[in-house]
Order: sequence, then C-alpha cells, then structure tokens
Amino acid sequence: MPPHNDHHAGARIAHARKVRRLTQRELADLSHVSYSTLTKVEQNILPASPSVIGALARALSIPVTTLTGQPYLDELRQDQLDELIQPIREALNLYDLGPDPDVSPRPVTELAEHAEHLCVLVRATHIKRVATELPGLIAEATTAVHLSPEDDNWRMLAGIYRTAYDVTTKLGFLDLCTVALDRMEWAAQRASDPVVGAMRQYMRALTYLRASDYRTGNRLVRLGMSRLEQAEAGRERDVVTGQIHLGAAVLAGRGKDADGAEEHLAEARRLAGLTGPAEKVHWLSFGPTNVGAHRVSVLAELDKYPEALQAAEDMRVPADWPPSRLAHHYAEVARAQLWTGSTEAAFRSLGKARKLAPQQTRYHPTVRETYAGLESARRRMPDTFTNYGAWLGV
Repeated sequence: MPPHNDHHAGARIAHARKVRRLTQRELADLSHVSYSTLTKVEQNILPASPSVIGALARALSIPVTTLTGQPYLDELRQDQLDELIQPIREALNLYDLGPDPDVSPRPVTELAEHAEHLCVLVRATHIKRVATELPGLIAEATTAVHLSPEDDNWRMLAGIYRTAYDVTTKLGFLDLCTVALDRMEWAAQRASDPVVGAMRQYMRALTYLRASDYRTGNRLVRLGMSRLEQAEAGRERDVVTGQIHLGAAVLAGRGKDADGAEEHLAEARRLAGLTGPAEKVHWLSFGPTNVGAHRVSVLAELDKYPEALQAAEDMRVPADWPPSRLAHHYAEVARAQLWTGSTEAAFRSLGKARKLAPQQTRYHPTVRETYAGLESARRRMPDTFTNYGAWLGV
C-alpha cells in the first residue's frame, strides 16, 4: 500500500525523473541502479537506501537533499528551529572581518567551557538549545581570537565551527554544513593543528559519502590520514585515526567493496583496543562500541541485513554511550530489520531512536524512509504507528 502522501524518496525520484524526461529504464541505466529496484522504490514497495538515493541523485545531477526532502521545513517551523538557522549562517559569514567593535567577549576560559558544554548538549541531542546559543558563541569567540590569535584560541574556534557542522547536518542543511567545515579548516590552519585538520577532512568525506561520490570521499580519507602523520603519536592521534578508518569502512561498504571495508574495520578495531572507550576525545564517540556500531552499518551497506542484525545483537552498549550515537544506531538497525521482513521489530527500533533523541530522530532521513517502507505493513502495526508518522510529518 503506498503512503498516504508523497513524503518519501520514491515519489521525489519519480518527479525528478519526469522533469528530466527520462524513462525508468533510462534512469536505471544512467545510475547503475537495477530497473527492478528503481520501479519498486518509486512505488514505495521498497525503501530507498542511502546508496540508491545517492546514485540516483548523481545520475539526475541534483543534490541528494532534493530526493530526501531535506531540510524538512514544515517540521522545523513547528519546532521553531527554522528561525535559528539564519543567525548561524550570519555568524559563520563574519569569520574574516576581525574583531567586532560591538561584541565584548567573555574571557577565553569561559568561552572554552561554553564550547565544551555545547558539545555535551549535541551528544545529548539537545539540538534546539545548541542552535539557540551557537550564533552568540561564534560571534564572541571570533572576536576573542582576532584580539588574541593564539593557537589554543584558534583551536577552540575550530571546535565551535565543528559544532555548527554537527547541528546543521542533523537539521538537514547540508549546504551550510560545508560552510562550517570550511571555517573549521580556516581556524585549524591558524592553530597549526594537524589533528583538527584531519578531522575536518574526515567530515568532508562524510558529505561525499551522502552524495555517493566514493572516489572523492576516499581521496579525502587519504588526505586526512596524511595530515595525521604530522601529529604527535599518542591516544589523541589513535582516536582520530580510528574514526577515519570507520568512515572509510562505511565508504567502502556503500561502494560494495567488502574486502576494503573489512580492512578498515580491522584497523579501527585494533586502535580501539589501544585507546579503549574514548567517546570524549574530540567527541567522536570512538571506541570498541563505535567499531561495533559501524560494523552493523557496513554490513547493511553491503546488503547483508541478517548479518547486520546478528552483529547488532552481539553488541554490548554501555549505559553511558552518547544518546545521539545510539539513536543513530537504532535507525540503522530498523532499516536492516525492515529489509529482513521484521516490520514490528523495525518499528520498535524507530521508537527507541525517538525516545533517546527525539529532535535528531525526527530529522533523520533514514528514519523517514524506513517508516515509509513500513507503510505496506500498516495493518499489522500497532496503533501508535500512525501517531509516529504524524510526529514525523509524513
């Protein structure tokens, strides 16, 4: 049964294809997505996986967000989040104007504490609060660093730009998240910090992952690794190196390179054995648990859904693991459960994601596509299924 509205990727794919005056067969050939998969996705018989969406967007020469529907403006307005984006955009645009004469920044130590607190709030998924406080902090920190251009201050500003990346990515403003990453690089260069610079390349690689441009993503991974060679050996470098390997594993998985994905996972696992749980090192959530979660993601990207669910079953998640990361993991598990026909289990996983991180989950494209895929099983779903869809806005 098709969904009650067109708020799913399949409908947007069909619309974009018709605008380009392409038949389903022609688009399948251009995108290297099978004709059978394309027709079922357009009819919402199958959910659109991230790799399929990315491949079709590239073939249609449109942004991935055109097919995912991001940003979800109606819901953002309901949550009063849309009005917080423009102040962030304006704050990011004032990076090179020097100190603002109308801004009297707090002492740098207080700014650094505030920046660290926002990192905590992002991992706790208090996105609205972070988005509210972020523009003012960017303005203060920018002025402070121009007045006192020391390495630690530039490093602090780079970290604040990274938080802007986190927020804008979670809310679906992918164009703005690339601006935040450019600002992060600008500050990292002035801090002469190869670790922060490598993190920025890793995050850039993730933007190319979303667009299914695996070649460029892998080039950025290699560039990030090269930057890390300039850093001091130690736990910090191991953590960032391990996280880059995890990103590279997902890139390989989505590109259907099973051997490459396993090599990156194995190296990340080795490094996690050295670092132990390191969730707070640059707030990357790195450690043995994150390696396990990425293994689930990689197996799903390789279309090995039963194996992904077994890997999820084998995971032991500590009680203090960041809610933002765990909610994302449940969204991945729900997608695998849907593909194996475990519809009720998939909906339960979506419910867990919502309970852990409601703001993040509401704007997660995988959650929306999985929910749309569950529509065909609607008669077998609990009464709360319709309420969940109303909450998502689909």
